[in-house]
Amino acid sequence: MKNKFKYLLIALSAILLLMPFGINAQTKEDFKREKFISENDTLNYRVLFPDNFSEDEKYPVVLVLHGAGERGDDNEAQLVHGSDLFLKAETRKNFPAIVIFPQAPKEDYWAKVEVKRDTMPFQFDFKNTEAPTKSLNMVMRLMDSVVEQEFVNDQKVYVGGLSMGGMGTYEIIYKKPEMFAAAFAICGGANPEIADSYSEGFNIWIFHGEKDDVVPPRLSKEMARVINHKGGNAKLSLYPNDNHNSWDSAFSEPYLLPWLFSKERTKE
Repeated sequence: MKNKFKYLLIALSAILLLMPFGINAQTKEDFKREKFISENDTLNYRVLFPDNFSEDEKYPVVLVLHGAGERGDDNEAQLVHGSDLFLKAETRKNFPAIVIFPQAPKEDYWAKVEVKRDTMPFQFDFKNTEAPTKSLNMVMRLMDSVVEQEFVNDQKVYVGGLSMGGMGTYEIIYKKPEMFAAAFAICGGANPEIADSYSEGFNIWIFHGEKDDVVPPRLSKEMARVINHKGGNAKLSLYPNDNHNSWDSAFSEPYLLPWLFSKERTKE
């Protein structure tokens, strides 16, 4: 299984060599459809490789976790938010990277949390210190298999997500603190106690809409405060006129990718 990702890249390289010259338009279909299988469980994911990919180079990896509304089994809905940013010609030129968008099934969640939806905003009881959900566990296994590839720069592995994916972002950093160099979390939340396990000086950019009536902005504010108190480096951007869809503003931030790709995990 650990070689499956490498075989996929070899096939991709062959396809790129056969493509007509001059075709530069990027579409969501440039994210290749894949399935990760481990112990009889399957995780759908889409992966975008750099232009002119070469196994002789080393590339950063970006993991992006979608929100609850994009769950399913079509291996497509997870690209609704954020994928366009990574398909831009400017992004592909300036920040060549392997970008992975996994998809959680309808009945599962990225973060371990109980959600009460009978009030607005929703109420969240985070249980991040417990065993991960099946979906997050599969993502961690997938990332382990990706990071071990020779063409991956394991000092520049990043994670980010929105809403449910923002919650999953906080949790996967807690469960895999040695893996990620930096992260971004959009309109998410977590149990602030998990920040104790974040790496010293860990860089994370947190976004939230002040008018969010689904996930309370106080959750992002509290995570930023505690991460900084524990020795991390959390940036907090609040959008005064945004409701829950603050991901539109976050993905439009001109400095998001320059900031993200400037971070590198210190070798131990």
